[in-house]
Amino acid sequence: MADWCYNNVLFEGEYLLILQIKELFVLMAEKEKQEKKGQLPDWIKADEGYFFDICWDECDTLTYQTKYRPNINRLAEIANEYDCHFECQYEELANGRYGKATYIEGIFEHIYLEAKDFQKIHFDENTDQYHFEGETYESQNDLLEMMLERKITGLMNNNQNPPS
Repeated sequence: MADWCYNNVLFEGEYLLILQIKELFVLMAEKEKQEKKGQLPDWIKADEGYFFDICWDECDTLTYQTKYRPNINRLAEIANEYDCHFECQYEELANGRYGKATYIEGIFEHIYLEAKDFQKIHFDENTDQYHFEGETYESQNDLLEMMLERKITGLMNNNQNPPS
């Protein structure tokens, strides 16, 4: 059984092209329900990176799952086809995957937490709290988001604390 990677994607570009992407994913979601298996656009020839549990919400955010890791290469193929950009945030915590990928004008930027980042977190089972750099966190997601933002802004280098 796969460990599911949760993906949250926002496409940006020309309004009519974004509507076409929305239509693509709505149709893929319907097809997934009928066939009970992951989907790819018909024009993508690949044997991995399938989209599961596809949902396009009222805020034009795409959410879906993939097996084990994000499928950012499939997203790039879609972005190229529709001449748009995307930002994908993902998490699959069983294997220590948490990150953000952006694709703008054919250029990837992929920033993620590594095993050494996860090793800095201590979970206290008695209090159900997370500890990191002397601070206490109630939510693992809040902590991971903060750590990723630090990495994005270049403040998380070699165990250094950001300036106060």
